[in-house]
Amino acid sequence: MKNNIDFNISKRNKRGIVLLSIFTFCFIYYPRLYFYCQPKMATSIHSFPSKKWEKEHKSYSNFDYSKIDYSKKDRYSRPKQKFDPNTYKIKDWMNLGLSEKQAAVVLKFTVRGIYSNEDLKRVFVISDELFFLIKDSTFYPERKNDSFVDYKKIIKEESKKELLQLNLASEEEFLNLKGVGPFFAKQIIKKRIELGGFVSKEQLLEVWKMDEEKFLIIKDQIIIDQSLIHKISLNRVSIDELKIHPYIRWNIANSIIKMREQRKGFQSIDEIKESVLINEELFEKLKPYLSL
Repeated sequence: MKNNIDFNISKRNKRGIVLLSIFTFCFIYYPRLYFYCQPKMATSIHSFPSKKWEKEHKSYSNFDYSKIDYSKKDRYSRPKQKFDPNTYKIKDWMNLGLSEKQAAVVLKFTVRGIYSNEDLKRVFVISDELFFLIKDSTFYPERKNDSFVDYKKIIKEESKKELLQLNLASEEEFLNLKGVGPFFAKQIIKKRIELGGFVSKEQLLEVWKMDEEKFLIIKDQIIIDQSLIHKISLNRVSIDELKIHPYIRWNIANSIIKMREQRKGFQSIDEIKESVLINEELFEKLKPYLSL
């Protein structure tokens, strides 16, 4: 018995096959036809650069880029005549390019007397760039035998004075720090109030939106006096006052108060470590803020 195969195709299917064939043909051959019809551009692998190009290229290739000074050319000025740094006033140093604050620091050195370019170079606010501009224009008085100055000590003292006290600084003073704008000035003071003062510079990383990059910029501009920290008296504080501290949750505050009631007062700060809620890490963070 033979199978009867029906080869009849509906009109709808026929139209579909025709359209698919047309689409396939266009998809394959249209790009070739398009590029074939485009005008051909004359190219030559033997073409050479023009004389104008060669001249310009030669001038660029012979240019010595090492001679370019990318620094701010007008930042410092060369003195108009030879001078004794010991006689210069604040305006004179500012005319050379120092800020008023930097000029005041230089005067603290010159008041004690400087007697050579080596002494001048030790003044930390005078950059290498400024020093090389003025070193050939300086002259100095003779050094007296009884006028020895401990410059290392002076530099250390002056450097310390320039640093900002983190636990005392106002919002305006924070704005003078490199990397600190109005937003971070407010946030640092807010965190300082919450903590009762900063114990370490690293606590700045707890300030909202403070990242490692900004912290590295700020940390060398500040110092911390831990004697300015506001301490919590464990034998007097209420649970409401205790739970306000950023390092103390309500359940920890409740645990400390209950321990105090059981013992009728703490004899040592270390006693709070007996709470199961206070581990060694948390205790070390809290310890600088606690007293009896």
